[in-house]
Amino acid sequence: MGVTIKEVAKAAGVAPSTVSRVIADHPRISPATKKRVKKAMKEMGYHPNANARNLANRSTQSLGVVMPSSADKALQNPFFPEVLRGISAVAHELDYSILLCTGETDEQMLEAVERMVYSNRTDGIILLYSQVNDPIMAFLIEQNFPFVVVGKPSERVDEITHVDNDNVRAGKEITNHLIEIGHECIAFIGGSTDRIVTIDRMKGYESALEEAGLPYLDEYRIHTEFLKSGGRQAVHELFSLPQPPTGLVIADDLMSIGVVNMLEELGMHVPEDISIVSFNNVYLSEITRPPLTTVDIHIHGLGSQAAKCLIEKVKNKEEPAKRIIVPFDIKYRSSTQEKEAPTEVLNYPPNNGHD
Repeated sequence: MGVTIKEVAKAAGVAPSTVSRVIADHPRISPATKKRVKKAMKEMGYHPNANARNLANRSTQSLGVVMPSSADKALQNPFFPEVLRGISAVAHELDYSILLCTGETDEQMLEAVERMVYSNRTDGIILLYSQVNDPIMAFLIEQNFPFVVVGKPSERVDEITHVDNDNVRAGKEITNHLIEIGHECIAFIGGSTDRIVTIDRMKGYESALEEAGLPYLDEYRIHTEFLKSGGRQAVHELFSLPQPPTGLVIADDLMSIGVVNMLEELGMHVPEDISIVSFNNVYLSEITRPPLTTVDIHIHGLGSQAAKCLIEKVKNKEEPAKRIIVPFDIKYRSSTQEKEAPTEVLNYPPNNGHD
């Protein structure tokens, strides 16, 4: 085994990413640090591997795939394995391998991506999320490194190749389904509002309510990193409101399954007491009880399109930015039912012949 970057970093008293940057001759590293690192490399007999040096004209035949931070949670969500299946199908066909990039915090993620780029381990990168003010995206733009986003970038939309669904329209159509079957008090439960997909789906929900002349109250919108912690409390508060909702729009299927369980703990049943609609159509949504009415966003297609776009970009740096919108459709299952009209008779003032 040769000497590793980590060992050089330790000897020089710097971070491994600093060693990678020295190898790549990065302008931001001070001459003193460069000198110290090069000295350590020389003394330890470290040689950057050949493909790192003449990569200007060579390809690693691998694509980096960046998960959202705290990948342990992300990988529990069937969306990610499915989007990876789509990416792999295309990568395999075109002889590319995949490097998965994960980390617990945004800082760790950025470091991992910097290492990937500086040590030339990959030809291009797919970001499996889009968030507001993403340092990773900013870094890739600054490096002019080929990348593609699954989702909609929060800024510079026309300059960044991305593959997305029309999440605003999807949010609107799925909310309209609840309105059409008679629901008037409809709440929205979503993940973090840093994520563009949550923001877009919520915009669609709001626009459906607005067009129908229905209230969208602040109390009806709940955002939490919903997997475990805040969920139960949030659901409890929602149903303690003076006018609790009869319909819920939930930002993804995994969250919906969690909510169904919480509702059952509160003694409420779906769809008898509350109707639920959801997004993503992951395989669990069909086998859960009740099966979920959900927006099928064609996750596999999002992955395969992203891989195709990235490989085009890798092969031709001049490839213009593209926006690819993957169509969606709604799977109607049994998590919703018609809202009974209120039984009390409304006493209209008598019409005294005045129209």
